[in-house]
Amino acid sequence: MVPVLTAAEMRDADRRTIEELGLPGAVLMENAGAAVARAIRDRFPDAKRPAVLCGKGNNGGDGFVAARHLLDLRPTVFLLGSRAEARGDARLHLGVYERSGGTVREVPDDGAWATAWPSVREADLVVDALLGTGLNQEPSGLIGRAIRDLAGRAGPGRAPLVAVDIPSGLSSDNGETSWPTLTAQLTVTFAAPKYGHVLPPACERVGELVVADIGIPRALLEGARLWRLEAGDAARVFPPREPGAHKGSFGHVLVVAGSVGKTGAAILAATAALRTGAGLVTVATPAPALPMIAAGRAEIMTEPLPVDAGGALEAGAVTRALALAKDRDAVVLGPGLGTEAGPRAFVRDFVRRCPSPLLVDADGLNALAPSAKERGATDALRRSAPTVVTPHPGEMARLVGSSSGEVQRRRLETARAFAMETGAVVVLKGQRTLVADPDGRAAVNPTGNPGMATGGTGDVLSGIAGALLARGCDAWTASTAAVYLHGLAGDQAAARLGQESLLAGDVVSHLSRAFRILERARA
Repeated sequence: MVPVLTAAEMRDADRRTIEELGLPGAVLMENAGAAVARAIRDRFPDAKRPAVLCGKGNNGGDGFVAARHLLDLRPTVFLLGSRAEARGDARLHLGVYERSGGTVREVPDDGAWATAWPSVREADLVVDALLGTGLNQEPSGLIGRAIRDLAGRAGPGRAPLVAVDIPSGLSSDNGETSWPTLTAQLTVTFAAPKYGHVLPPACERVGELVVADIGIPRALLEGARLWRLEAGDAARVFPPREPGAHKGSFGHVLVVAGSVGKTGAAILAATAALRTGAGLVTVATPAPALPMIAAGRAEIMTEPLPVDAGGALEAGAVTRALALAKDRDAVVLGPGLGTEAGPRAFVRDFVRRCPSPLLVDADGLNALAPSAKERGATDALRRSAPTVVTPHPGEMARLVGSSSGEVQRRRLETARAFAMETGAVVVLKGQRTLVADPDGRAAVNPTGNPGMATGGTGDVLSGIAGALLARGCDAWTASTAAVYLHGLAGDQAAARLGQESLLAGDVVSHLSRAFRILERARA
């Protein structure tokens, strides 16, 4: 996993590197600017007349260093402000750049910016070194105008923009885009990604993200509370199989799911568990739905749950399901069970009494949400056995008594709070799916694509995670590996089939391709 830092955490790592290791800030700035220049040469080898826009602070200092390393390209360097306003190490590197033969054009006010703008607009590459990671309010004045003008550039021929540390206007501490910001084709950040690089919608404006090592030790970054998943994190969960392995070596998953008209959810979850390597999968389902599920996949075993004369789960269904769960290594509960009174009562009782590692999804989560007649049953999630919940924003909103819009605005905070309240690992699905642990740490998943926004893909994720729980993974490891693998399979499916026609079953069928990628990462 890669640590993801807030601005304060990054400043602390800078400070400790300078004070405890004795590496001067000017050296860190030199390393940062040189990394930007290398990335530009690598990604844009045909650039011949870049414009470098520098602010008065450290971000501008990084820009001066980058410009010095690109002097052979004859960059046009603008300082939005005056030399006298340049501070600290930025002022030092401004002087080094000029003594190296470079020229800096001061842009102290709007009139000077209007004069400079044609040169910026005509450049074949723009380097944004205006604002760094400390922004916490809308940029105003001269910098605000420059950002608005740069953001308003239009047309297929506009020059690419390279952001130093983070595109100006974005906050490094969240994924919000509440005011005009720049959109980069390439962002070069230092030591570690920041929240604004990895959380939506801000992450959409970062372009390709390069994380450059500038001399800050990894040990100073380990206190991060947010991490970005990598292929190796999922690959470690799937070591090579021993020659003497048998089906009992890889766990038995019980999928409690399905109902008449919603049998597909159970089939998808069970098939995904099998494709993720579970040795055995049994689906426990209301008796009327069993024939359709049994016909859906030959490898799936089935068990009927008793129903009353109206076809609803009867009270004895909980006793039967609990007996089945006792002898299984993990349980997936909820996909396609329905939201009527019978399934709701069944879920609430089952969750409280289930002895096995448990994943609750879909209608299982809906049953735990408060209603006009029932208090919320989220206290049932406070279990001694490992517990995972996998809500989409709407289900999360019902669980916490909020709106899906508010959940989307505060995804990380909501997931963390619910995990800490219930003791369950929370997988909040959506763009850049989040995994939150009760201890406060969280992970953001970089895999997946909009083509996966189709019915059944959540059921597939449940099956994948259930298989990992059955193999003995703890709830955090199972969840983080599952979301990465799930998104990776979806990306493989989209690459072959396109996003528009993608189906949940395609994600399952492309798990094998995803595993091949993980095998290479493990090697």
